[in-house]
Amino acid sequence: MKNIISPLLLGSLALSGCATPSGALHSVPSLELTADAETVPVGTTNRDAADDPAIWRNAKYPEKSLIIGTDKRAGLYVYGLDGSKKSFLPDGELNNVDLREVMIHGEMTVLVGASMRNDPINAQIGLYRLNPQSAELESIGKYPAGPGEAYGFCLGQDSGGELFAYMIEKSGFVREITLDFGAATPSARITREYKLASQPEGCVVDDRTGRLYVGEENAAIWLFDLNADNFAPQRFANVNGQELVADVEGLALAPEGNVGGYLVASSQGDNAYVLYDLVTGIYVNRFRLIDGTVDGTSETDGIEVILGDFGPEYPDGLMVVQDGENEGGTQNFKLISWAKIKQAIAP
Repeated sequence: MKNIISPLLLGSLALSGCATPSGALHSVPSLELTADAETVPVGTTNRDAADDPAIWRNAKYPEKSLIIGTDKRAGLYVYGLDGSKKSFLPDGELNNVDLREVMIHGEMTVLVGASMRNDPINAQIGLYRLNPQSAELESIGKYPAGPGEAYGFCLGQDSGGELFAYMIEKSGFVREITLDFGAATPSARITREYKLASQPEGCVVDDRTGRLYVGEENAAIWLFDLNADNFAPQRFANVNGQELVADVEGLALAPEGNVGGYLVASSQGDNAYVLYDLVTGIYVNRFRLIDGTVDGTSETDGIEVILGDFGPEYPDGLMVVQDGENEGGTQNFKLISWAKIKQAIAP
């Protein structure tokens, strides 16, 4: 993924210290916020099922924006901002999901990708087309992503419009896969890979700077400079049992300006969400979602943040998080206004 924006000097991002995989030592104090809304539960009951969300923002009609969420036992849901179920596409065991708006054969397309766990021996990517009017997903196809069990997944796009998928394989491989839509039949080929020492999952790409962030669950958040010839990680943040508590799960970006903003991580071990400065790598703050009009969250897997106008309830942006222990025993996703988060973390 070359020729995006020249990367900043990364020396300030390397943090010292050892990872702490055994859970919280003394996690630092957390802000307490409440969610604004929630989705209806996924269809799989009384199991670990809901996993990861993606958000499509409707720039013309923000209140008609959509949320895509995985039921990792069954398929993909599409929700409205009121949490209602718009559609469901049964497609087996889908773990993580991401999306980009891309030009395919001259037509702007909301492309959705997901990691497919139907075959634990051979990883696959599922690609789908979202119809914004009907809020329905249509399968484009399934594409090989190397040996091993598919786990984490994210998409990235460079300044030239080239699209890349990042498959996070359960044993530790981080694979870059180039997606090509030039021919009548889309294709996918592995272009680079790196193996981390232990199990990773969450990932997110900052398209502005060409940086891939990957969470190694019990160790660290790693940064890959996608503009570099050497596809190798640099340490961004430690799983230290204080700011970030194992497991580190979902990762999301809240970009500001050309390079700034926040990396947001799910600190699953103590049911919190952690914010880091994207430029310096410095820890900023952390918060939890407690019971309010909507119940709070715990054991969160996937998260997503998209900034911009989503209507009067979410004027500055939207954060969506998975809830691992939802009331009634069936998991779902919670929605929270980014304006509320920014106000809470302001100095």
